[in-house]
Amino acid sequence: MSVALSQRLTSGEPVFSFEFFPPKTDAGEQQLWSAISDLAQLSPTFVSVTYGAGGSTRDRTVRITGRILAETGMDAVAHLTCVGSTEAELREVLASYQEAGISNLLALRGDPPGGPGTVWKPVPGGLSHADELVRLARDFGDFAIGVAAFPEGHPESPDLSTDARVLAAKQRAGASFAITQFFFRVEDYFALVARATEAGVTLPILPGIMPVTNVRQIERFAVLSGAQFPPELAARFEAISDDPTAVTDLGIEVATELAEKLLAGGAPGLHFYTLNRSTATREIFARLTG
Repeated sequence: MSVALSQRLTSGEPVFSFEFFPPKTDAGEQQLWSAISDLAQLSPTFVSVTYGAGGSTRDRTVRITGRILAETGMDAVAHLTCVGSTEAELREVLASYQEAGISNLLALRGDPPGGPGTVWKPVPGGLSHADELVRLARDFGDFAIGVAAFPEGHPESPDLSTDARVLAAKQRAGASFAITQFFFRVEDYFALVARATEAGVTLPILPGIMPVTNVRQIERFAVLSGAQFPPELAARFEAISDDPTAVTDLGIEVATELAEKLLAGGAPGLHFYTLNRSTATREIFARLTG
């Protein structure tokens, strides 16, 4: 396990982290590195790089995460999912991460290949659940392993209590921290923490924040993730949806207020979904620390 990441997550000091995704084009990669350069100046606890379904961005994820480690000195967390991969193929990915010097993972089952609402089916020889992936990574090497948590419940979970027990199972399998899906109501996060604690979860649960800078985009992400874009909040954004600057300003204001309440309530830190852009995240960070 990464000693630096382990110590910082359990130090009692608020931690801050940023998430990026591997772009599909060279122009997109230039934008990504611009955002990484901007946000590196904020000295985040770690940054994470997502892993495409079915290995669609595997090589870019390994390369980008390795480059972050080599060129910025920041702790980097690489994603890994069960989607479209056999256990043998997952071991190959883990070996690639090890070779690149990556010691931090976010282990996720991943979305059904058929999209939201379709039945999850592993490939023959693959894994069915995130706790199996955590156990595989734990037994494979010395990784710090993070997992997902869901303030409003996983879309496929029968109830919130079951969802909390699943998080506890991932902890028992070897997870050392969790990052939540993005959400907009502070009470959803603290209710999750209470359920998780009752289920025996002791690992730090970092709340995930996605600043609204594009109304249609957030609505699409909410549908894909099962998160709710609260009607009263959606109405505020709809009223100014034809003014991109006003949308961004309101998105920063809303995210800052949410972040302040989370930290005041005892959240161990904040994880920002940056969408490979830095402006909104930097502004929120400045307001929180200024």
